[in-house]
Amino acid sequence: MSRVTELSVNGKSLHLDVDGEQTLLSVLRDELDLTGTKYGCGEGQCGACTVLLDGVATRSCQVTIGSVARKKVTTIEGLAKGDTLHPLQQAFLDVEAMQCAFCTSGMIMAGYALLQRKPNPSDDEIMRSLNGNVCRCGTYPRIVTAIRQGAKMLQGATK
Repeated sequence: MSRVTELSVNGKSLHLDVDGEQTLLSVLRDELDLTGTKYGCGEGQCGACTVLLDGVATRSCQVTIGSVARKKVTTIEGLAKGDTLHPLQQAFLDVEAMQCAFCTSGMIMAGYALLQRKPNPSDDEIMRSLNGNVCRCGTYPRIVTAIRQGAKMLQGATK
């Protein structure tokens, strides 16, 4: 079994010693105590475990840690700057885009990946980017509103 001893997570090089066949999700949650990324279905169908790998939204329950050893992993914890939430995280709070909040980190990470590619997406583009991210409470309209508001906040921050 191959071992992974170093991983780049949220801009930090972390040292660990794990079996390369473990899922990224299990290492994030169980070894690194980054529990914002949720275990949902374990089959890559619900999106609760979405993280970014080199900027691409990825289901962490479907990826082995050995396959990400040289990639940059960004989790929901990596978006905030100290005690200041990322504008997209703040927008989710402002518009109350969550009910149970189980899907929220995955939704935010999928939205963040979209906003990195497309700073001013249409509602249709937002909905397409969330394809496969399931909200069992059905707060999709507020989630779309939050991503739209987060985009506006980000655009205001760059002016």
